[in-house]
Amino acid sequence: MAKKFYITTPIYYVNARPHIGHAYTTIACDTIARRQRLLGSETYFLTGTDEHGQKIQRAAEAAGKSPQQFTDEVSAEFRALWDRMGITYDDYIRTTSDRHKRGVQELWRRIRDNGYIYKGSYTGQYCVFDELYVDVGPSEPCPECGRPTETIKEENYFFKLSVFAEPLLQLYTSQPDFIRPETRRNEVIAFVRSGLRDLSISRSTFSWGIPVPDDPKHVIYVWLDALANYITALGYRSDDDSNYKKFWPADVHMIGKEIVRFHCVYWPAFLMAAGLPLPKSIVAHGWLLFEESKMSKSRGNIVRTETILDVLGSDALRYFLLREVVFGQDGSFSFDALVQRYNSDLANGLGNLASRTLTMITRYFKGEVPYPSSSASRVPADDAIVKHAQKTISDFHALFESFQFSRALESAWGLVAAVDKYIVENEPWTLGEKQDEHSRSRLATVLYTSAEALRIVTALAHPVMPDATTKIWAQLGLGDIAKSSLADLRWGQLQLGTKVGKVEPVFPRADKSAIERMQMIEDQQRTASAEARPDPNEGRATEAAAGATTTEVLERRASSPGTTETPASQGSAPLNKPPAAAPSDGKITIDDFAKIELRVAQVKVAEKVKGADKLLRLEVDLGTEVRQIVAGIAEAYAPETLVGRKVVIVANLRPRKLRGLESNGMIVAASLEGGRPVLAAFLEEVPVGARLK
Repeated sequence: MAKKFYITTPIYYVNARPHIGHAYTTIACDTIARRQRLLGSETYFLTGTDEHGQKIQRAAEAAGKSPQQFTDEVSAEFRALWDRMGITYDDYIRTTSDRHKRGVQELWRRIRDNGYIYKGSYTGQYCVFDELYVDVGPSEPCPECGRPTETIKEENYFFKLSVFAEPLLQLYTSQPDFIRPETRRNEVIAFVRSGLRDLSISRSTFSWGIPVPDDPKHVIYVWLDALANYITALGYRSDDDSNYKKFWPADVHMIGKEIVRFHCVYWPAFLMAAGLPLPKSIVAHGWLLFEESKMSKSRGNIVRTETILDVLGSDALRYFLLREVVFGQDGSFSFDALVQRYNSDLANGLGNLASRTLTMITRYFKGEVPYPSSSASRVPADDAIVKHAQKTISDFHALFESFQFSRALESAWGLVAAVDKYIVENEPWTLGEKQDEHSRSRLATVLYTSAEALRIVTALAHPVMPDATTKIWAQLGLGDIAKSSLADLRWGQLQLGTKVGKVEPVFPRADKSAIERMQMIEDQQRTASAEARPDPNEGRATEAAAGATTTEVLERRASSPGTTETPASQGSAPLNKPPAAAPSDGKITIDDFAKIELRVAQVKVAEKVKGADKLLRLEVDLGTEVRQIVAGIAEAYAPETLVGRKVVIVANLRPRKLRGLESNGMIVAASLEGGRPVLAAFLEEVPVGARLK
C-alpha cells in the first residue's frame, strides 16, 4: 500500500495581492509534494485563501467593493499565479466556500458539545492587522506588529484555552519534531509556560465571517475559521469525508514564523477539545527580506513574482529561494543576487554540464550513450565520480527530509562541480580527435560517467526545477521524467545506447539587462498601481507625504482651526472635517495631543530619493518593526550622517505615497520659517521603540 502524505501551505490572507513572500512558502510545499510523488507516496497538497475578518471587511470598504467581490478578485489572483507557476496543488480551499462554512460550524459544535465553549464578554485591545487579541493598555501598540490597537467591548463566546496548557507542554516534550525548527519550538514553549488565558472565539460588532451555530448575531473568530481549513478541505463531517479519513492527520503544515502561535498553540488546542487527531509536524520558515526588511504593503517593498517569471522564468525563482535561503531562517532577496545565482549555478553549472556532455555524445558517438570501458582501463577518477554520486543521492534524501533544502542543493551542485572538473582533467575533446582504441575507450567512459552523473542530478533536482529538468531529461533520451522514481535512484541506470535528443540550451546566460528589466517592471507596476487605486488618505496629512517636519505640520494646523486628525486605528474621519467644538484660539486639548504616538527609532538606511532634491528615504527601526519614511530633510542632512542616529517619529500617522514611495510615519524636527530643520535628539541613552509622553 502506498504511503499517504498530506502537506498544506497556510491559506493566504486576501487583504493584499500575492508577492514572492507568498510564493516562497508555496514553492517549498510544491517541491516537497512533487518529491513525495516521485518517492511513490499518495500525496495530497492543499493551498487556498483566508477571506474573513474585520480587516478584510475594511479593506473591501476602502476599495468601494463588497467583501465577497473583493475576496473573489484577490483569491483569483493567487490561484492564477499558482497556475502560471505550475504549482501542483490538489485542492484550493476558500474560507468563503459553503463546504468550508459547514465544516467550521461542525467543528464549533463538537468543541461546544465537549464543554470547551462558554459565553461571556470581552473588554480589551484588539489588533485588526493581526486579527489578534492583545494584552496591552488602551492606545498602546500591538506587541506583534507595532500597529495601533483598538479598544473593543462586546459579548463573545470564549474557548477554554487555559485548560490546555499542560497537555500542550506534554505534546511539545513528547514530540520534539512537532514544531520545527527548534528556535520556534522554544518560543512556543516559553509562551505557553507564561500562562494561557481563555480565548475569545467570536465577534459581534461586524458581520463578515461564518455565523456561530444557533446564534447568528455572532461570527466565528477568524483564526478558528481559518485554521479549520486543513480539515474542511478534506471533507470533515461532510457527506463525503473519504479524503479526511485517508489523509488526516497532516504530515506537514508549512507556515511563516509570524503565525506560529496560532498553529502551534490554538490549533492543537482546538483539535484536542474536539477530540480529533493532531497534525504530525508544523514547520515554520523565516521571512524573505528585501533591502533587509520583511516584504509588506505598508513598507512599499513588495516584489511581484510575475516580474521574475517574465524575465527569468519560474525555475530560476524556485531554485534561488530554496538554494539561497537557509530554510527556517530569514533570507535576503535582491535582483542582483538572483541573477548571480542563476548564472553561476544554472547557466554555468547544470546548464553547461548538460550542453557540453550531450553535445559531445552527439558529435563523437552519433547521439547514442556510449559503452564505458572495462574495469581494466578505468582510472581512479572514474570511480571517484561514482562514489561521489552515490553519496550525493544519500545526502540529498536525508537533507531534504529534514527540510534543509539549501544544503541538499549544495550537495547536488557539488556533484556538478566535480563532474565539470572531471571533464576538464580528462579532456574528452582531445580524446575525440584520436582514433586509437584506448582513446575511444577512455572517451566513452568519460562521457558515460558525465551523462550518468547528469541524470542523477537532474532526477534529484526535478521537484525543485520541474520545467528545466524535464527538458534535460528529454535531451538525455529518457522520455517523461514524471514517470521516473526517486525511491530507487542509483548509479548505473542510464541504459547504454540510449539515443539522446536535440541539444538545446536550458538556461541562457542572463546579463545585467535582466536586473534592469526586473527593476523597471517593478517601478512601472508600483506607479500603475498607485494611479489605478485612489488613495484612501487623499486630503489627509498631505504635509507628511511632502516630507514636512512636525513643527511645520503643527504650524499649518494651528493656522487652520477647522481641522483635526483621527489616528489610523479610529476609522476614516477626513482631516478637513470640522470637530464638534473647535477651539476658537487654535489651541488643542490634552486629549488631542494624546492621539499622537511619538516613538524613538533608529535610522538603519538613509538615501536620497531619485529626482527629489529635498527628500530622503529612511528605514527606521522601532524595536518591533522596521518602517520606511520619506522625509524632507535632504538639504539639511547628508544620508550617511543619519545612519545609526536615534530620532523621534510620529508612529500613528496615516501612510502616504510620494514619488512612488510609501512613507509610514513622520520624522520630528524643529525649524524656523524658511530655516534649516533640526532633528529632535536626546542627551541621555533612550532605548529604541520607547514612547514619548
